[in-house]
Amino acid sequence: MSNNAKIAAGGVAAGLILLIWLPWWAALLIVLGVPAAAYLALDPAQRRRLRRVQRKELGR
Repeated sequence: MSNNAKIAAGGVAAGLILLIWLPWWAALLIVLGVPAAAYLALDPAQRRRLRRVQRKELGR
């Protein structure tokens, strides 16, 4: 199992636990808010690099 698959599986497990433990709107807020906050925490050069890498992967 690759590292990305392990991260995805962990994210799905955490999301399911949050849905069971919290109301659905709070779980949705956490699931969408954490990645958004992490992206906004990057400096502009890191954001450019991330966008460039994503575009290269889309154009394979």
